[in-house]
Amino acid sequence: MHILILTLHYSPDLGPSAPLYTMLCCGLAQRGHRVSVITTVPHYPSGLVPSTFRGKRIRRSVENGVEVIRVPLPSLDRAKLSNRLLQFACYQTGAALAGFGLQYDVVLVGGPSLVNWFPLACLVAFRGKPAIYSVHDLYPDIGIKLGIFRHRFVIRTISGMERFCMDRSQSVRISSESFRPGVRALGVSDAKMALIYDWVDTDLIRPMPRDNPFAREHDLADKFVVLYAGNLGLSQGLTHVLAAAKLLIDQEDIRFVLVGDGAGLNQLQKYVEEHHLANVQFIPLQPRTRLPEVLATADVSLVTLQKGIGTASIPSKTFSILASGCPVLASVDENSDPWNLVKASRAGICIPPESPAKLADAILALKRDGDLRNRLGANGLRRAQRYHSPQSAAEQFERLFLTALAKNDKVAAG
Repeated sequence: MHILILTLHYSPDLGPSAPLYTMLCCGLAQRGHRVSVITTVPHYPSGLVPSTFRGKRIRRSVENGVEVIRVPLPSLDRAKLSNRLLQFACYQTGAALAGFGLQYDVVLVGGPSLVNWFPLACLVAFRGKPAIYSVHDLYPDIGIKLGIFRHRFVIRTISGMERFCMDRSQSVRISSESFRPGVRALGVSDAKMALIYDWVDTDLIRPMPRDNPFAREHDLADKFVVLYAGNLGLSQGLTHVLAAAKLLIDQEDIRFVLVGDGAGLNQLQKYVEEHHLANVQFIPLQPRTRLPEVLATADVSLVTLQKGIGTASIPSKTFSILASGCPVLASVDENSDPWNLVKASRAGICIPPESPAKLADAILALKRDGDLRNRLGANGLRRAQRYHSPQSAAEQFERLFLTALAKNDKVAAG
């Protein structure tokens, strides 16, 4: 079958969903399907488009057996909400135009509707094609919790767009159980939801030596490294990590390392400067090829979310940490999906969010007990290899596509 995939991020972009969709597209192509993906030029997380990708034309290429169609975007500072919304609007319009002449059988649409409402309306609803709608964050709920969506009209509009996307899809893919109540509230039955956890490149990301080129390059080989690698955004609650670093300032061999970029970077750097935190080190976002080295440098890897945010998703970095064989220190809501995943896999320690003292105590406990770190890391590795491989994801989505096609054919025949 010919599968069309709509996603804002695709490699070499650096968004957390980019490697997921890239691995999925390649996996589906390897299973014998024709795969086309409509995405954007690289721009995440800064919003700035590399010079080689600037211009007004739609770019088409074949990458690892996948037809990749890239929609142009203006190069803007993504820290400003207005700029992000403008980029979303440009993608929505460009994606609908890019898909107009394509012939395809089934569509996978990456949420949220802020990104893909118009392409779904044009390429799914208008053309009568079966679709799977993939929920990565629950909108408008997450925007309300972050204080981005305040006006009742905006909230109603986004809620209506989400309902439209879900109503027009044969199935709604959720990445964690915690999405069920929110998706149900938007009128979707449990029978229509399909749980498929996120996946990780278990061939690329694997246990590696602690003393590696990345560690030596940044003078970390002889430090006890507490690592956060990923988006330095507004929902991660990283200020509380820095507060824990302040409590551990006298532990000279402990280094807090934040690798990445995002809307919260300037605020975090300002905090470090104001509190003179010499035990905190910022490192720019690294190429994906270096991710195994980055993760291997850690003695402990952090998964953090603000209070109330952890109930809405499992950060994709969680699966990468599991695959790296490093223990997880999760500062997330109790009984949220990230909390339950770490507990069920026995891969780390969980503490409530916004608890710098408890975070500092957990770091010291892991530092003292190397055997515990090794056991937790080994447990996480087994979990990643068994349940979160790209091959497993491709098989599950293939079944969803076949079911969607069968349902659509039945409706057309009836």
